[in-house]
Amino acid sequence: MPLQLSLPTIRPVSGPLSEVEADLLVVGCFQGEPLRGPASALSDEAQSLVRDLSEGGSLKARAFDAEWIYPAPGAVTRIQLLGCGKPVDYDMRVARRLASAAARTARLKKVGRVCLALPSPKGVSPSRFAAVVADGIVSGMFGSNLYKERPNEGYPEQVLVWSDGEPDGPADALDLGRRLGEQVNFGRWLGDEPSNIMTPERFADELAARAAELGVECEVLDEAAIRAGDMMSLLSVSQGSARAPRVVVLRYNGGEGPLTAFVGKGVTFDTGGISIKPAADMHYMKYDMCGAATAVAALFALASLGAKANAMAVVGLVENMPSANATRPGDVVRAANGKTIEVINTDAEGRLVLADVLDLARKRGAERLVDIATLTGAMKVSLGTVATGAMGTPDEWLDEVVAAARRVGERIWPMPIYPEYFELLKSNIADMTNSGGRFGGGLAAAKFLQQFVGDTPWVHLDVAGTAYTDKDHPWQLKGATGAMVRTLVELIAPAE
Repeated sequence: MPLQLSLPTIRPVSGPLSEVEADLLVVGCFQGEPLRGPASALSDEAQSLVRDLSEGGSLKARAFDAEWIYPAPGAVTRIQLLGCGKPVDYDMRVARRLASAAARTARLKKVGRVCLALPSPKGVSPSRFAAVVADGIVSGMFGSNLYKERPNEGYPEQVLVWSDGEPDGPADALDLGRRLGEQVNFGRWLGDEPSNIMTPERFADELAARAAELGVECEVLDEAAIRAGDMMSLLSVSQGSARAPRVVVLRYNGGEGPLTAFVGKGVTFDTGGISIKPAADMHYMKYDMCGAATAVAALFALASLGAKANAMAVVGLVENMPSANATRPGDVVRAANGKTIEVINTDAEGRLVLADVLDLARKRGAERLVDIATLTGAMKVSLGTVATGAMGTPDEWLDEVVAAARRVGERIWPMPIYPEYFELLKSNIADMTNSGGRFGGGLAAAKFLQQFVGDTPWVHLDVAGTAYTDKDHPWQLKGATGAMVRTLVELIAPAE
């Protein structure tokens, strides 16, 4: 089971900040307007110190910059003035990350009690903001140092979330945000585990265990069941590995709305197969299962939140290895829906997995589909690590996904899926090839997936650039990010 963090209690507090008792008070300050927002609730003495720091040039309040007041006046031991950046750029995304950064600071400083006083983004309800802050706190507590000698040290015992309104209102919202953050962290943990440990079988076992905890239906298909389902496209990826594949189907019945399926690519390690990858950075290919991790984390979050919705997660779990049994470039395989595929590049394996699990989701009754995958380097070239690429049909369903991302502060950029992209997949011996080449590679990959969704509303999210980060940030250590979990939850169960 995942590393159990000693998460702090999170509760609301209001009133003058000068009366809050804490080892650390984190106050958000805007660039150019340091005393706007929560800072205006500080004592006169503390406000004078903030003014002096600002006028002296040491408090610039750029996003994630920090300045300290120590010893602090009032009941707190020290005050961190945490930069929120310019007011025009301040949104849910920044607020969540600031909460995470504050939580990380509290952990590093080994404080027992911390109070967060962050400004609420314009137009955001108090309950939604409280949930965002709690989510950020829990996310910030998570670290990828799973196999360090002391991975669990330094967690605060209590986090207070300050608001200028009544303290009782956000209490339920804080609990909801905490639950969401815990499931996001579960998905991140799946991604961060090394591939010799998080094998397809272990992955499936972990999902079955968590499903039992949350009352989610779980079906695990072993290799024999996968073969019986004619999922030869998926099996063509796993056949070079000594580790057997798994397909997991999770079902949450919340009672309302159409059945939406989250479909995830779960390549627990990707060497590229016979079309082997270069050695440099291949260790990051343990993250090639982050699409599956996102799909199941979102499903479990819906269950934990008690959402009144119907959802399913279907994930294909395989390891892509070169061996005497591996699929060769030029081989032809038949997917479960009957379409034939000429495999011209065994490193374009994720779409071979998704082809069969998308088809399975439809056969299990999915009325709407969203697939999530670290699918193409081409998408990372296009959008970098800033945004997730999105393609799908019809436009109305794509618009819903984009709108959900916008509401929770995640970045999605819609991209085209024109009929002409299928020309890149033409084969002289099969229905299609599995790779469209260098130009428009991410779009051709989406066009490939479209051949397996029929007329079911479908959106493809390519998280190749956003599923993990290879460097530390103020709000998280390097590792899996949990990108798109919040978007999927918001899509099915919008927050009030």
